[in-house]
Amino acid sequence: MNGTPELAIVDSHRKVDEAVARVAEARDAVGTDVGIGIDFHGRVHRPMAKALLRELEPFHPMFVEEPVAPEHLPSLKHIAGGLGYPIATGERLHTRFQFRDLLAEGMVDVIQPDLSHCGGISEGLKIATLASAFDVALAPHCPLGPLTLAASLQLDAVCHNAFIQEQSMGIHYNKDNDVLDYLVDKSALAIENGFCVIPKGPGLGVEIDEAFVEERAEVGHRWRNPVWMHEDGSIAEW
Repeated sequence: MNGTPELAIVDSHRKVDEAVARVAEARDAVGTDVGIGIDFHGRVHRPMAKALLRELEPFHPMFVEEPVAPEHLPSLKHIAGGLGYPIATGERLHTRFQFRDLLAEGMVDVIQPDLSHCGGISEGLKIATLASAFDVALAPHCPLGPLTLAASLQLDAVCHNAFIQEQSMGIHYNKDNDVLDYLVDKSALAIENGFCVIPKGPGLGVEIDEAFVEERAEVGHRWRNPVWMHEDGSIAEW
């Protein structure tokens, strides 16, 4: 779940209270046996993160993701030290060398490389293996289409430290079609009771419906991050 809208570098404690209230509502709704991952998209700055991360402890998050933007990752050891739940990050890191430095500092508990960003399956496997040497969990980032999801599942299948797989079926930004619409055999990535079987067909285990891809290409796609502003007109992290 998204944890918060935009936050100023130093903001009112009301914003912290509102974020905590969202998590509390989710915890009340699902009970104690369901893990809640809280994604802050790097929207929280160091001065606010120190307060916010500690006030989330009573709700026992499965993990908190990207509490600060990747350029501020060195501050994690100062703002997240001693927390009783895992910190996750890595979707905006691009090489095993960036992950090496993060892991060496002991600042993260769950890494989230994206195979579309970090160099593909081979580099992803190196990153996952490196993380296993530090006893750090793997949760590949994938709010994308069926090819990256299928590749991520193949990586999960050979990494003992993989524990959960992000996917974007039924998510709010799939407006005109969904992930499975691009597959010839939609059962290859079907999810039942929260689980997806590792695709077993040739290659990545999925076959793309090329006619549907061409049809959607006619419509076109121009993805841009929303432009967020703080009250003073400065740009906010999306």
